[in-house]
Amino acid sequence: MHTLLKKWPLMIAAALALAACSKQGAAPPAAPPPAVTVVALKPAAVTLDDDLPGRVAALRTADIRPQVGGIVLRRLFEQGAEVKAGQPLFQLNPAPLKAEFDSAAASLQHTQATLARTTRQAERLQPLIDADAISRQSFDDAVSERDLAAANVAQARATLERRRLDLAFTTVQAPISGRIGSELVTEGALVGQLDANPMARIQQTDKVYVDVRQPAAMIASIHALGARATDGVAVTILDADGKPYAAKARILFSDMSVDAGTGDATLRILVDNADRALLPGMFVRARIARSATSNELMAPQQAVQRGADGEALAWTLDKDHKASLRKIEVGPVVNHQCVIRSGLKSGDVLVVEGQERLQDGLQAAPQPWQPAASKTAQR
Repeated sequence: MHTLLKKWPLMIAAALALAACSKQGAAPPAAPPPAVTVVALKPAAVTLDDDLPGRVAALRTADIRPQVGGIVLRRLFEQGAEVKAGQPLFQLNPAPLKAEFDSAAASLQHTQATLARTTRQAERLQPLIDADAISRQSFDDAVSERDLAAANVAQARATLERRRLDLAFTTVQAPISGRIGSELVTEGALVGQLDANPMARIQQTDKVYVDVRQPAAMIASIHALGARATDGVAVTILDADGKPYAAKARILFSDMSVDAGTGDATLRILVDNADRALLPGMFVRARIARSATSNELMAPQQAVQRGADGEALAWTLDKDHKASLRKIEVGPVVNHQCVIRSGLKSGDVLVVEGQERLQDGLQAAPQPWQPAASKTAQR
């Protein structure tokens, strides 16, 4: 018994060593294939567009200037309000022009009285000249005086009408409808036709222009696209955050000449602006369709990687789900999708997420890729 107790620790150590050796001899379990998300490429209709900077301009702008000189008596509008064409804006002092009008009216009466007298004189001499009782010279002088008096009446009548217009111009009216800005002159100011500064300014902004500059080489493609499209070239106006305005926009025309220094041509766009969200002078961006195709291959941006030399790369899976890295050529980006120029074909299974876990020839576990918008909607 004493001998057995001495050997017992040795027997336990031998059993533990045997168990350790058996564990080291067992093969480790195989790693599962890496999970990736994939999308099958197929042709799609694509419209390529350009985002170009532009400046907003009012549809119409009118500087309010007086047509006659005078002292401003009253301002007849609310600053910043909408005004209608013909609405009174300023009242000038009419007293001096009223006096000139009265003087012109008196001159007209005087010439009319002279015309009546010379007409009667010519009528009295008519029987005498027929009877050879007076000389032809006397009769001709009477007729000439009558005709001169008639001309003086016409001149006086025109002068009176001009004075009538001048008197009416003492009420300064809006030439167009639109929104009027602040007053630039106050009551008591003396204004005249030759003043450098206007009295106020009206801008019509229910519709506005957006003028953008585009390389002349792209103008031809826009015109070609517009000729094929039934509703013209698609145009969207973007705000400073890149969000589109809901206003409808259409291209009016492009300049007939090209800037020799930059090679750009100005494109004018007409935009509906009923809510007055676009203000003259604002800088915006115009998204203009340049070309449209129906058989482009599109790949999500995150599926395209770049190598050390900057070349575009993409991972694909074959029918056995084995990965391979391909060199591709990409075009412009449209709605976070890259246009694939070469290197891929329709039906290829493209890896979108999980590329960092792949190696050439490694089998993967693919799952359908969903855009971020779709994932958010499911949540």
